[in-house]
Amino acid sequence: VFQTIIANWDYVGAAKGAYILTPEPPPGFSSYVKFLFMTMLVLGLAALATARYITNSKFGRGLAAVRDDEVAAECMGVPTLRLKLISATVMGALMGVAGAPYPFFVTYVDPLSAFQLNIAVNSIAMPMIGGTAYWYGPLVGALLLGTAQEVISVTISSEINVLLVGVVLVSFVILAPKGLVGLFNGLRNRGKRDG
Repeated sequence: VFQTIIANWDYVGAAKGAYILTPEPPPGFSSYVKFLFMTMLVLGLAALATARYITNSKFGRGLAAVRDDEVAAECMGVPTLRLKLISATVMGALMGVAGAPYPFFVTYVDPLSAFQLNIAVNSIAMPMIGGTAYWYGPLVGALLLGTAQEVISVTISSEINVLLVGVVLVSFVILAPKGLVGLFNGLRNRGKRDG
């Protein structure tokens, strides 16, 4: 629905899209791309810090209770609706902040590029592969999947990326629903019990 609206809205360039002029690099940076890299790195670290803080807070424990059993959490007095609304707001804000530098990086946006299937699938696949139950799981998934996609794009074909993501995502949902971090922690705990 949003893609159709944007594709017909002349104010934002409609289907023809819009070019973004790259500004001069700020002092201390030799190019605007280096400035964008540092900006994205800082935003990524801030998102990780936010995830870690939420995981270790009362709010995070409430979300974990909702994840494990929403009805039981509601019966124990956990405000499930409020927690879910706050969580959706915080995560939506983080996604918006992550996407804000993107147009300055690609310098051209149109509805087809902004609503790519690849972007939507990656935002689901990376946390699922790394593990959604741990604050650092999405980072692990992003590093592994992003690296694999870049290697495949350079060596084989960029068209194989969506197939790779789909196969890996389905494999992890079936074989390791807690992601790589959950799988590793499970194997480590089993080794401690056996040893």
